[in-house]
Amino acid sequence: MRDPQTTLAVICKALSESIATGEFSAKGRLPSERALSEHFSTTRITLREALSQLEAEGLIYREVRRGWFVSPPRIIYNPLQRSHFHAMAKDQGRSAQTEVIDARQCAASAAVCQKLQLPPDSEVICIRRLRYIDGRPVLYVEHYLNALYFQGILDADLTSSLTDLYASRYDIHYGRVRFEMVPTLLTEEASRALRVASGSPALFITRTNRDQHDRVIDCDLEYWRYDALHIDVEVN
Repeated sequence: MRDPQTTLAVICKALSESIATGEFSAKGRLPSERALSEHFSTTRITLREALSQLEAEGLIYREVRRGWFVSPPRIIYNPLQRSHFHAMAKDQGRSAQTEVIDARQCAASAAVCQKLQLPPDSEVICIRRLRYIDGRPVLYVEHYLNALYFQGILDADLTSSLTDLYASRYDIHYGRVRFEMVPTLLTEEASRALRVASGSPALFITRTNRDQHDRVIDCDLEYWRYDALHIDVEVN
């Protein structure tokens, strides 16, 4: 009987080579697990171990009830560059899209109030959005805005850049920004939006933004697919 570890290595090597040679397109779906199991004459358990290994390497990803897909190139993200999501994608030859999940005024959590330097239980503007690169959902984000500075913003087109909207409608421009980045597991809400299993790994980025007058104006809670982002920072 073939050693399961040998089988695992063979499957990973074969699928990696198929991806590298373009047998599957950048948006291509892999054959079903059943078909792959039969092709490699292995069990579903061993096959899933191989697929999970390739997923951990960022070569493939899984969508709930849709199957396995080849991962597209990661989007390069430099926190030091002042560029919004759509411009960042365009500069890299990628296509970006933003979907508004909901937008409303609500009582902020204690953590958000602390970020925005507001008293406990303050009312803020909450905008939840799902952001796509080349048609693939890669970022679930919750924006929390100090309502004092953005009256009437809920009537605006929130699928566009908030950076541009701040500037054109309120004459507010970003000044200092604080970034916090930690690995995390996706919440159920974020998982559902990104079409992955609940508890999947992610990169959690918190951005706290000040304006040109050094006022804390908003904070963003960003949940990125771990296989969608490449952080690249150069400091002189």
